[in-house]
Amino acid sequence: MLFATIDTGTTNTRVMVWKDGAVLAEAGRPVGVRDTAITGSTDALKAGVRDAIAEALSGAGLTGTGLSGTDDVLFLASGMITSNVGLCEIPHLLAPAGREELAQGMRSASLPDVVDRPIWFIPGIKSHAGPITLDTVDAMDIMRGEETETIGVLHAMRVNGPAVLVLPGSHSKFVRVDAQRRIAGSVTTISGELLDVLTKNTLIASSLAHSFADRIVPDALLRGADYGRTLSLGRSAFLVRLLDLFGDLDVKGDVQARANLLLGAVLASDITALRNSRSLGMTPGTAIIVGGKAMLRDAFALLLRNDPFFTGTIATVPDGLPSVSAIGAIEIARTRGLITL
Repeated sequence: MLFATIDTGTTNTRVMVWKDGAVLAEAGRPVGVRDTAITGSTDALKAGVRDAIAEALSGAGLTGTGLSGTDDVLFLASGMITSNVGLCEIPHLLAPAGREELAQGMRSASLPDVVDRPIWFIPGIKSHAGPITLDTVDAMDIMRGEETETIGVLHAMRVNGPAVLVLPGSHSKFVRVDAQRRIAGSVTTISGELLDVLTKNTLIASSLAHSFADRIVPDALLRGADYGRTLSLGRSAFLVRLLDLFGDLDVKGDVQARANLLLGAVLASDITALRNSRSLGMTPGTAIIVGGKAMLRDAFALLLRNDPFFTGTIATVPDGLPSVSAIGAIEIARTRGLITL
């Protein structure tokens, strides 16, 4: 049996074709729900998902946009594609929710202008029921896509819980997993977007050569995190310019050190949220698993290992996994009974 997993986020869509646990082909398009939010139409999103599906199927040796001869393909979709600006809106499930609840919450829909086979959509999860106030808003969080990533990590790394999964990125996500391997809560920040704006669109952009850190400079990263905790993000960011103008020769000529200082300051704010948000209820001995792109993953893990608050095991998602989101989607579909092998 063939599976096609569709992962749509805010700005990108990725399609992977699988057989017997191996990836046959994949394709992506720079299209996501932001296009719908901007234009008020799903036309661009539909076209991007359709084209990515067609390219991935072609790469797997399955030709024809109508999927002629591919009746065995099972289509699984997750992420922002199930939001109100996606292609098939499904309400969030209420935490705690794990693989079984996500499997039961799946919905099948026909989108003939995307693909002529039904697509099974996986819902997201929210942390709080009912209305929220200024006093209770921190108890609320939402996710669409990270739930399948979490299930994929738990499966691939054989994690039984409890644990907290850290997924740094444009919107960093921290996911609490309980002893029953259910998602019990989460926290979201926009730290990646803040880093992007500070690096490319502020006074300090030239001091960073308009680019992010591409390797870890441990001393600068740790010092940046310390400044971020004690001086605030705003002051820490300005220190980048001071180092560029007046630093000694080593720092003045090392844009990577300055970029690491800023990265450390930004991630320090994430760690504050990780420690203190009521949606997580973090305790010092909780095991932590850090995923995401290698640079952010390794930087975050280094900061956690140097923070005396975190006394539990700190592990990282290994390189080489094809897609934990796709792995999670397949496992959820297996639980639903859509996959019997």
